[in-house]
Amino acid sequence: MRPINFKDLIPYLIWGTISIAVGVAVILLGDKLLGVQLEIVLRDRMATYNIFWIMDLILVPIIAGFVVTFIYGLGGKIVAHFPPLIAKCYLYFTINPDMIPQGAEIIPVGFWILIVIVAVEAGAAGGLIGEIVIKKIYGRRPKHLVHKRYRRNPIENQNL
Repeated sequence: MRPINFKDLIPYLIWGTISIAVGVAVILLGDKLLGVQLEIVLRDRMATYNIFWIMDLILVPIIAGFVVTFIYGLGGKIVAHFPPLIAKCYLYFTINPDMIPQGAEIIPVGFWILIVIVAVEAGAAGGLIGEIVIKKIYGRRPKHLVHKRYRRNPIENQNL
């Protein structure tokens, strides 16, 4: 087993940071375009939930996860977990209580955690879709079809 060379990890960290930042931007832009704040609910709870609320909860993180994987490449389905988490935490903790409309309130933390979990899993689903699109297939495949980044060189195979 060869030692880890940390200089080889720098490009992955840079591309990971860029892809996470773009994913967060996609989520924040989607929130603005849909005009929905998942962190604020009306006192009449059922009036809060509509098609735009569901799109903001599920569709926007799926798109962000796809974009993250498209930028990062293979392994992006893991990185795609972070943008929804970062964006939803930012939006929840930067709410100005004075700007909450009349007849609305901030969602309790317990329910907010459930919303974050659903958004993160939707982002992971978008990352999985992105990896399927990048690889053109998902699962095991013959060695000659393996992406060049993950191929072992023949010298390492002799030591196995």
